[in-house]
Amino acid sequence: FTKCPENTPCNYTDIVSISAHGPIAAALSMSLGVLSNIVALIILANAYNRRRSKATFLLFATSLVATDFAGHIIPGALVLRLYLFGGVSPQDYHSADPLCQFLGGNMVFFGLCPLFLGCAMAAERCLGVTRPLLHTSLVTATRTKLSLAVIWLAALLVALLPCFHMGSYIYQHPGTWCFIKVLEDTAEADVAFVALFSGLGLASLAAALVCNTVSGLTLARARMRRRPCNRRSARSHDIEMMVQLLGIMVTSCICWSPLLIFGLITATRSYSGTIGADLATYETLMVMGVRLASWNQILDPWVYILLRRAVLRKLYLITKRHYFQRSHHSTIKESAQNNLFIPFLNK
Repeated sequence: FTKCPENTPCNYTDIVSISAHGPIAAALSMSLGVLSNIVALIILANAYNRRRSKATFLLFATSLVATDFAGHIIPGALVLRLYLFGGVSPQDYHSADPLCQFLGGNMVFFGLCPLFLGCAMAAERCLGVTRPLLHTSLVTATRTKLSLAVIWLAALLVALLPCFHMGSYIYQHPGTWCFIKVLEDTAEADVAFVALFSGLGLASLAAALVCNTVSGLTLARARMRRRPCNRRSARSHDIEMMVQLLGIMVTSCICWSPLLIFGLITATRSYSGTIGADLATYETLMVMGVRLASWNQILDPWVYILLRRAVLRKLYLITKRHYFQRSHHSTIKESAQNNLFIPFLNK
């Protein structure tokens, strides 16, 4: 988001001229997201072929990265197109053309899907860690694929609610993206739609937090009890998956919480008519929120690229070697100093 010189109000011409570098930033962000998701998909495909014991988790993870990939390509291409054409003038924000409806629906769909998938992955791991026998009998490849279909269908149904006059999508400041109507002329249906979107997203984050906390405590308790050596490999896999789930959860919370909270607060204040002179501030918050949310699709793949067991083992060995060298050097230094004082102590 950019400001006009000397904090003066921006008109449409100012917005277009200031946003001249918008296409470059959007193209770079889109390229980085595409590259990150492709690398993560290759890593997950190789891991799926090697580790059948993690088949369910890897299927969820692959679906999440594939969804992020599509969510980066489709809305990103539409936003880039709007940038190249200079955006939409404020007079046309409420035009609600088919492009805006499609872009707004994509924003909601690809926003809810990663949150739902992250919650489902946390629940699956919680069941696998706390009730392994029940997990083995209950969680199958067929049921996992059915769960994925239900998640995508649920997100699609929420995104299609404006087609049934339950909320609406309009262009948002500065005219280069579309989202639920939250700033001006907000109706009861818009507030309900925002509340549903934000409520589902925040509930998914909260459920993932609870499941990951239970799983982490269970693994810590099991490690303290020192189970037999034949469980060591399974525990290492569980720990690897938990580290990745924690990375997903932290990334989602940081990237999506601002937009979910700002959107709900903005729609509520707009409906009650208390925004007034703070309209520009709320426009800024919404733009910052959606830009931060877009980074979730870039950062999610790096969770799998960086938080793999092979990478973590290398970091551990490097840290251990560095610590050992410092400790060894310190021991030699102390020994040399003590040897210097021995003659004086013998006198």
